[in-house]
Amino acid sequence: MKLPNRHKAIVTREKLLNYLLSKNHIIGRTKAKFFRNFGFDENNVQEFQNAIIKIAETNEIKETKASSFGTKYIIDGTVETPIGRKIQIRTVWIIESNTFVPRFVTAFPV
Repeated sequence: MKLPNRHKAIVTREKLLNYLLSKNHIIGRTKAKFFRNFGFDENNVQEFQNAIIKIAETNEIKETKASSFGTKYIIDGTVETPIGRKIQIRTVWIIESNTFVPRFVTAFPV
């Protein structure tokens, strides 16, 4: 099964810059170190955004988890990095209760 309404999936620039690529975020900094080692940074956020959305649009859901906020979807996929390497990452999406739009939550190496 694929992510419901995947054509409307949202990955905000702020989420990437202030969390996933942030060297200072308490949780995000370890993820930032990983992604920055493969060439993702402030200069290619749009490329990173597109790669994450492509995972949601093209890959099957690996796992679904219900929460009090909505339903979370875990989707694995491969990303071509700016340094020319391919990495396998896991993405987490949520469709909040009373909405239909999948919103990106996080990503990390598989």
